[in-house]
Amino acid sequence: MAMPLKTYQGSCHCQKVRFQADIDLEAGTGKCNCSFCIKVRDWIVLIKPEAFQLLSDASELGDYGFTSQSVNRHLFCQHCGVRLYSKCHLPELGGDFISIMVSVLDGISDEQLVALPVQFFDGRHDNWFEAPKVTAHL
Repeated sequence: MAMPLKTYQGSCHCQKVRFQADIDLEAGTGKCNCSFCIKVRDWIVLIKPEAFQLLSDASELGDYGFTSQSVNRHLFCQHCGVRLYSKCHLPELGGDFISIMVSVLDGISDEQLVALPVQFFDGRHDNWFEAPKVTAHL
């Protein structure tokens, strides 16, 4: 049985970028092995865009995509450099979603973090429903 959604606050290191999001962390988090996620040691939770609210000015954010036409946009604080979330679209995962870095959620204890369920995605091979053969490094 899924836990009810809880509203979490999130922020970068310097606190210039803040957001809130309705998340069911017990439903699971994810780690991926695609070329981007492996570099940034991605540990994420996926939510629908309507469950996310940016509380600070969007002008504080930097934006990165593999190309200027990329539908997946990775957003980070322009001041301290902390990557906060991505705006993504994958038909295989239901269309538009927000991918929030678990590490930027405020007020979660180490004990809570290690207890979170984790699903692994083989993004390197666009296989979103299978774990890669090796996951220990993720």
